[in-house]
Amino acid sequence: MSDKAVITCALNGVLTDPKQHNVPVTPEQMAREARAAFDAGASIMHIHLRQQAPNKGHLPSWEVAVSKEIQQAIREACPGVIINHTSGVSGPNYSGALDCIRETRPEIAACNAGSLNYLKVKADNNWAWPPMMFDNAVEKVKDYLDVMNAVGTIPEFECFDVGIVRCVGMYHQVGMYTGPLEYNFVMGVASGMPADPELLPILIKLKRPEAHWQVTAIGREEIWPLHQRCAELGGHLRTGLEDTFYLADGTKVTSNGQLIEAVAACARRAGRQIASPAEARKIFGTNR
Repeated sequence: MSDKAVITCALNGVLTDPKQHNVPVTPEQMAREARAAFDAGASIMHIHLRQQAPNKGHLPSWEVAVSKEIQQAIREACPGVIINHTSGVSGPNYSGALDCIRETRPEIAACNAGSLNYLKVKADNNWAWPPMMFDNAVEKVKDYLDVMNAVGTIPEFECFDVGIVRCVGMYHQVGMYTGPLEYNFVMGVASGMPADPELLPILIKLKRPEAHWQVTAIGREEIWPLHQRCAELGGHLRTGLEDTFYLADGTKVTSNGQLIEAVAACARRAGRQIASPAEARKIFGTNR
């Protein structure tokens, strides 16, 4: 187990409405929230892009100019920080996501490694939203990996279910990707893996042995035992307003910084130190 825990802050996500929740949208807001997370121990900022026009901040954007402006603002606010760029798109048109990675060359980018029926049922037994497929066919994954390989971006393989974890090993076997491996176990989506700490040993067993791993825990205060177990088992840590708004005691936060402080405390309770950006680069094998 590495004694250094790399912390990623997921600053804003794609589903949260800034009119309802305190999520950053503009470059200035993203930089301010990134700085709060950076000061609390995050060395990686996972970013989503939102439309910048008035009253459009709840909608995603794939404008390269928006990506560049947000990344520049974050880097100016957080010297040495690592950018982890989103890439998730449902449907056949994902050229905008490819363009953002190709043109901005982030050190890390998400690579959703398999498809998932994205479902949730409300307490009244009706769908929370119309059932949808988050489609990530092998051909789509390969398109992302080809662009990342070309620009020197390390993929963070997003795994929403156990079978997707196993797929990553197959991508490596057939030569779709042969660089440093990083798994992100996404746990807590209602139709994916549950946010259950007891599942972690199985996932660790199924990943490639040389690979680094982290957990994205989706939910409320019930996710914090999962963060703690991740820290104890040697995983790297992620949280932020994309993933939750709640601390372990049920307190609703107003800033990413509060969440990063809490996840850093998990690492320290496990006897681990918090990695700096330079240490995170060494751990993950980035070449910048």
